[in-house]
Amino acid sequence: MKKTNIMNRSIVLALFIFYMYGIVRIILFKFRWRDTDFLMHQLERNFWNPDILINHLQRGNFIPFKTIFININNLSGWHDLSNLLGNIVALIPFGIFLVLLSKNKGTKFKGVLAFSLSLSLCLESLQVVFTIGSFDVDDLILNTAGGLLGYCAIKLYDKSRVNMRSIDQKRDVVQK
Repeated sequence: MKKTNIMNRSIVLALFIFYMYGIVRIILFKFRWRDTDFLMHQLERNFWNPDILINHLQRGNFIPFKTIFININNLSGWHDLSNLLGNIVALIPFGIFLVLLSKNKGTKFKGVLAFSLSLSLCLESLQVVFTIGSFDVDDLILNTAGGLLGYCAIKLYDKSRVNMRSIDQKRDVVQK
């Protein structure tokens, strides 16, 4: 592997780590500062009193598209729009990073689907475990859609680069 490829891969990996840190902070902490002491307190409280956890879980949304339809019908405020778009936009970079970090950009659509869904499920579950948010199946749908949009965007970009390179090569042959 060339030195520049190793350097580029290292930069992409560092950006991915920074992105993952940011996404965990945003989704789990909702832009509020919470430290590990707080999280451990929440975990200990929920461990010794599972009724809190069960109660919190029962308030979640397990009906697909329920929250999405509510937000679309009530697009009156910033919260409704940011919930819809934010959940999609949040994982677009994840889909892009999965392709960039795979060998020879060989990540498949199904792989991005599985990884995006898994990340989203993990984050939604952690919100319940720490009782710092509510479980919403629609967040899984929107986050996964975001990961897939990122995948499609990078694949379209790669395809356009290949097509442009092919056009340039044909023009060079004709000019010679």
